[in-house]
Amino acid sequence: MARRYDSRTTIFSPEGRLYQVEYAIEAISHASSAVGILTKEGVVLAAEKKITSKLVEVSSKTEKMYQLADHLACAVAGITADANILINFSRVSSQQYLHKYQQPIPIEQLVQQVCDWKQYYTQIGGLRPFGVAFLYAGYDDYFKFQLYQSDPSGTYGGWKATAIGANNQSAQSTLKQEYRDDMSLDDALKLAIKVLSKTIDSTDLNANKLEIGTLTLDPVKGPRFQIFNENRINDLVQQCDIKSKRDDDDDDEDRNLLRSSGMTTK
Repeated sequence: MARRYDSRTTIFSPEGRLYQVEYAIEAISHASSAVGILTKEGVVLAAEKKITSKLVEVSSKTEKMYQLADHLACAVAGITADANILINFSRVSSQQYLHKYQQPIPIEQLVQQVCDWKQYYTQIGGLRPFGVAFLYAGYDDYFKFQLYQSDPSGTYGGWKATAIGANNQSAQSTLKQEYRDDMSLDDALKLAIKVLSKTIDSTDLNANKLEIGTLTLDPVKGPRFQIFNENRINDLVQQCDIKSKRDDDDDDEDRNLLRSSGMTTK
């Protein structure tokens, strides 16, 4: 039955569903993970960086983190080409507002403009939804630090901590258990790395697999977005002293083997 209604974004199924929009949202769950954590000291964005081949020349340019304005940055999960279109739209909108009103654009206003554009692509024939989700980190004088998440349908919302991409349910579960409102920026960095260690299918974590950035407030220069270099990321991973997801799975398998053999562990 679904096949009769999933060829266009403008046709509802008898159950009231738009299958192409749902497929776009499902595509995000197969993308590399990204995590955002809000604190009173700033916002942490962390993401999994995938290198498809060892023959690819590694560039200093990030593939998951983008600065949209002095007071606003984002992390993406999904189709990078789609993300580039929306990132350029965001940057132009931000500068147009700054030129017109001589002040930075409010965070939620920019997020809403981007989401309106994404929603427009879900109800016009011949177009397809953008296959990308965003985590926005921003600061303004009224609401201070803010964290927003948006999906391909054009829906957005404010969060204290959230995750998008592969294994996001596992990431959300860890965030629910360990996030605190009084968390410091350093604690948030460690939590972000711990969350990604649960979602990344790798034997070890290092700067080749992670991208981390923070939005903080400089007393003189104002909001500042900083992307960590490789040395700082490796230092953070060593400080966390955490196992990868595969190591945890191996430990669980060993425990199950011990139970089946009648042995117990303390």
